[in-house]
Amino acid sequence: MKTTTIITISFLVMLSLWGCTRFLEEKSDLQLAVPQTIQDNQALLDQENGIVRNTASSGEFSSDNIHFTDSEYDALAHEENKRLYTWQPDHVSPSSDFGNDWQFCFAAIFTANSVLHNLETYHIENAENVKGQALALRASRFLDAAQIWCPAYSIETSGADMGLPLRLDPDMNLPSQRATVKETYKQIVEDLQQAIPLLPPTQTSPTRISKAAALGLLGRTYLYMGDYGNAAHYTEMALSLHNTLMNYNTLNPADAYPINDLNKEVIHLTTFRRTGFPKQPQVTNSLYQTYANNDLRKVIYFKMNNNGEALFKGNYTGSASNITGITTDELFLTAAESYAHLNQIPTAMKLLNDLLITRWKTGTFVDFTASTKKDALDIILQERRKELLFRGIRWADLKRLNRDGANIQLSRTVNGQNYTLPSNDLRYAIAIPEEIIAMSGIPQNKR
Repeated sequence: MKTTTIITISFLVMLSLWGCTRFLEEKSDLQLAVPQTIQDNQALLDQENGIVRNTASSGEFSSDNIHFTDSEYDALAHEENKRLYTWQPDHVSPSSDFGNDWQFCFAAIFTANSVLHNLETYHIENAENVKGQALALRASRFLDAAQIWCPAYSIETSGADMGLPLRLDPDMNLPSQRATVKETYKQIVEDLQQAIPLLPPTQTSPTRISKAAALGLLGRTYLYMGDYGNAAHYTEMALSLHNTLMNYNTLNPADAYPINDLNKEVIHLTTFRRTGFPKQPQVTNSLYQTYANNDLRKVIYFKMNNNGEALFKGNYTGSASNITGITTDELFLTAAESYAHLNQIPTAMKLLNDLLITRWKTGTFVDFTASTKKDALDIILQERRKELLFRGIRWADLKRLNRDGANIQLSRTVNGQNYTLPSNDLRYAIAIPEEIIAMSGIPQNKR
């Protein structure tokens, strides 16, 4: 089993870091051993090399969460990240030795497809949990990729908008073709719907996708689609399995990273691919000032450097790694927003207040109230912005909010040059890395 696992993991590493052409040259040698047991296939899903655990950071570099001074921008190691930060229409990746977000996303999808293929081909019994994890992994990476490289889901245009290559088979010889956005989200929903009944409510480790995590992913998916009834339904189902919140009054703001690894709010642990991502990213002063003095997130999430700039330290990992998986606080905010859209304002505000009372100094929090749907959404979306910093969510939120008429325009000044990203600009579907376009022949995003 050890030899099988090592061979297969090496196979996946080469896929993510070398690209398909070089990878296919080695494929025949790597097919000498195939995982044929539950344990071997679980080992593929448990691998520690970053392929399964890491999600794309391209959207975070492009979002209004992050801010670089001119000197920090100039010091960025990869041209890719400079271009993402200034919303350039093309995408020049670092060398293949480093890989890129696209390769990592599809390497994880390949892992899921390989496990599903093995379970079916070798008739492995009692493998429901492993199958559910593989389906949910594939769905999560399709969803991650869709937020980066596809337009926001729109009922009116999703049948024509370019989506992802929906690779559902580990055969690397099959050609890649881009599906529509509608087909992409249909696949994500189907994978999660199939996964949920196969998964246990919780797993032995949050690095494995549980039923609660898959339900949370489905709620996230429906929120991005603007289907608020289903978003509320599936998020509430996730909360029925896991609704525990931390009390920030028990944390020590003086700690380098005050929020512990694998804390009680972590339902599924994934993190950003960290190539070039700052250990403690800076936010704008205007964002920092939105936190009230009695809001403990102001001191739990941030430290001030010698220049008076706010640096983010509120990771849910106890380290510089930024969590992107499902957490309890996201579930509360997704449910609250969904109920507000459904005009169930008391339910929406109760969910929000139940979360926020754990974030403020004891005895200082006063419940937020709203009398209209607009008022409720304004408050909830502001708190979502403040709570879920650097979780891999903001870029998707910007896209869907602008789709719905928020008219958020982003702007930056770098080395004296102004850059802007208007609402609903085509660049919200980030350019696919050029080496992927050249290798696969799939069409590039419109510009």
